[in-house]
Amino acid sequence: MTTPRKILREYGIRPLKRLGQSFLEDRNVMNKIIRAAEIQENDTIVEIGAGLGIMTELAAKTARRVIALDVDPFMVTILREKVGKYPNVEILHADVLKYDFSLPCSAYGSEKIKILGNIPYNISSQILFRLLAFRHCISSAILLVQKEVADRLTAAAGTKEYGIPSVVISLYARISREFNVPSCCFYPEPKVSSTVLKVTFRDKPLIDLRDEDLFLRVVKIAFSKRRKTILNAFRHADLPEYGENDLISSFAAAGIDGGRRGETLSPEEFGILSNVLSSKREANPLADR
Repeated sequence: MTTPRKILREYGIRPLKRLGQSFLEDRNVMNKIIRAAEIQENDTIVEIGAGLGIMTELAAKTARRVIALDVDPFMVTILREKVGKYPNVEILHADVLKYDFSLPCSAYGSEKIKILGNIPYNISSQILFRLLAFRHCISSAILLVQKEVADRLTAAAGTKEYGIPSVVISLYARISREFNVPSCCFYPEPKVSSTVLKVTFRDKPLIDLRDEDLFLRVVKIAFSKRRKTILNAFRHADLPEYGENDLISSFAAAGIDGGRRGETLSPEEFGILSNVLSSKREANPLADR
């Protein structure tokens, strides 16, 4: 059986630590990932970090189209040799953090695409927020991530793992843990355990936001001083457009006790507070300063 280790040896290539390269070797895990993706024959799949093409080939057996992305030119060469024979596979030398995920929708007439990927742990949060920016054209994503990242993304309000990614991603998507993957399933073997996550983007966010940028500011402020109450965190934040009275009345209007700590607020509560602050700014831009 062809394994990542054998392919790398064949090409005289060593995994690059700076790119976070750690290749999944366990075929049973690969098949479980493909099943979790629920690939249909009309689907367009974008695979992040396609690497040696083993998962690409599995996806190509069912999907209408697979777009395999990799930033490493050596991996792209291997991909072209290993899976270039499939007419439904497109191989791109591309940086996932710069790739336009809306392109496949227009190019292949797909209503929405699905994402598949064993994503580099060192940029996993950046990739998640990149996908979030293109949520209008992505239906779901099956991602192999560091278990610690999975813990943060699925954390409940009030826990120590709960933070900015937990709130922001949950507002726009449903996240479920599919299964854990031990480090022995990879080459080279990482020092951490991994988890397969399924991210299903909502048709509508939990709360319709009046100002997405303000929402993100609100969440960041709330978590910037975890030991402070949320009202005190806002009092010491750089928010020149809101005075003391604005803040107190906004928390009251949102039904949120300003004496709570930021990490106890649910994604919906953050959305409500953001909308109240946005409304106040629009209604009275010269309010108590």
